[in-house]
Amino acid sequence: MAIPRAVAVVVDGSRALVIKRYLRRERSDVCAMCKGVGVEGPTCPGHRYAILPGGHVEDGETAETAAVRELEEETTLQARIERLLWTGRHNGRPASYFLMADVVGTPVLSGPEAEAHGPENSFELMWAAAEEFEALNLYPVDIRGELARVLQDE
Repeated sequence: MAIPRAVAVVVDGSRALVIKRYLRRERSDVCAMCKGVGVEGPTCPGHRYAILPGGHVEDGETAETAAVRELEEETTLQARIERLLWTGRHNGRPASYFLMADVVGTPVLSGPEAEAHGPENSFELMWAAAEEFEALNLYPVDIRGELARVLQDE
């Protein structure tokens, strides 16, 4: 059974907080992005993309709790859930996307992402407007429209 993913949507005016990524694995068969986009062959070509802050829902944890925890672990931001925005899939895993409210702090890369940050696995926090989603390769692709609508409404 696939481990669910919980995602924190942090909005600042017409922009959302994203994590700009570069990922290259030694082999394509051990790379989630290669599998997710259907890359075949022995070598991972490297992937440039952006994702929203989030991660695994741990045993005994709700998706809401996981979204708040992952946001703080990855960005140092503290927040509460305002509401569930939508559900979908991320690399074959169920994913829940939550709009965050009462956000406190300044985003700073932290936790496992900061520890793993390097030339073959890089992480960069940034604010992105809807018109930047395609150039950033916001992943998964099907959230771009939903997120653009959220930014327009907020």
